[in-house]
Amino acid sequence: MAKKIIADDIAGIQLKEFSIALGQIAEEKGISEEKVIETVEAALAAAYKKDYGKRGQHIRAEFDKESGRAKFFLVKEVVDETTREFYVPEETEGITASDGEVRFSDREVTDSYDISADDETMESRLSRYNAERDIPLGEAVSVKSDAKVGDVIETELESHDTFGRVAAQTAKQVIIQKIREAERESMFKEFKERECEVLSGTIQRIEGRNVFIDLGKSTGVLLPSEQVQSERYRLGQRLKVYVARVDSDPRGHGIILSRTSEELVKKMFELEVPEIFSGTVEIKAIAREAGSRTKMAVASKDANIDPIGSCVGQKGTRVQAVIDELGGEKIDIVEWNTNMEKFIALSLSPAKALNVEIDEENKTAKVIVPQDQLSLAIGRQGQNVRLAAKLSGYRIDVVGQGEDVDGTSELEDPSYSDMGLLAKETEQLSEDDKNSELSKKIDGNGKG
Repeated sequence: MAKKIIADDIAGIQLKEFSIALGQIAEEKGISEEKVIETVEAALAAAYKKDYGKRGQHIRAEFDKESGRAKFFLVKEVVDETTREFYVPEETEGITASDGEVRFSDREVTDSYDISADDETMESRLSRYNAERDIPLGEAVSVKSDAKVGDVIETELESHDTFGRVAAQTAKQVIIQKIREAERESMFKEFKERECEVLSGTIQRIEGRNVFIDLGKSTGVLLPSEQVQSERYRLGQRLKVYVARVDSDPRGHGIILSRTSEELVKKMFELEVPEIFSGTVEIKAIAREAGSRTKMAVASKDANIDPIGSCVGQKGTRVQAVIDELGGEKIDIVEWNTNMEKFIALSLSPAKALNVEIDEENKTAKVIVPQDQLSLAIGRQGQNVRLAAKLSGYRIDVVGQGEDVDGTSELEDPSYSDMGLLAKETEQLSEDDKNSELSKKIDGNGKG
């Protein structure tokens, strides 16, 4: 009696420890406890099948957390055996049982098996039939009176508490695989909800040109195409990244991050500017060349709030915080205007536009700027006008005052311009001077 009490106490302690272990795994991996129990059941079923079952059988385990016991069931599908394909078991291929019935497994017979015309009836009757997984409808009715094709019949098997080394190893592999799948599924659901958000992470490792960033519960990857070319990454460096895409395919990269997306700048302004976060100030358009320059158009829904001032902040603190996070990238903020002529003129800031002519049909615009601001309007390697075109959606041609798009003089006859008149007067004065000098020489020669 005492031995039984002691045994029950030990079993109770082991069961308690097992329950605690299940809870710890669930919490550590970020998955539900029900998912962990499903994993344990799958592992037990695999171990049972390895030691006490057959290769083609479908065995299901049912684990009771309270008692720590498991039940095992042989699962078979009710089929009409006359509609099943022909299978031969791998381990008993070409062997007929003593009762004259051919046993079948999951490997389909190829065309190399010679089935004569006399055997056509047997072939039809045994088509797609697997005795280890299927149960004929006639036999199923004797077990379950209302059974029909497609139903599942479960038969309880003898329970076993001990398993061999190979079965234990099989169970271990199943648990590892199932936990990883559950963890991946949990991660996918969590980060799928955070897609298109900005997260803060730490660079964990660098493999080739791929940068892996630790996001806390999972790791994301910064692919070369999503990296700013002028940035240099180092281990342990903290970065803010944009979650561009979350893949569910286990062969894929998983969480795809970005440092080049225009949305990164937009989301960072939402974090820094309360007016944008609340919706009072709206970012209407944004154009970016990552690592170099960004242009952003903003508008206010409240006439009393300056949209540009809200984004810049007192002494430029708000915009400077974004610039610092982007590694010194320049940011131009302009006010949105529904009048496209005015908006295109503003988008070329810091250059001042004198006149804007728009062709709505072809979505083009000709902008005239002071001659001394032509290079400022175009920008280094055309960057300023290129970003203005992206921002407005128009093809923009910038010309200096007094020039056409092709760079020729705006006035056909130079004499009609002040510069032309000045040139003619200078030319005339030069001729007069020459004539005067020539006259002096002639007079001198005459005297001589």
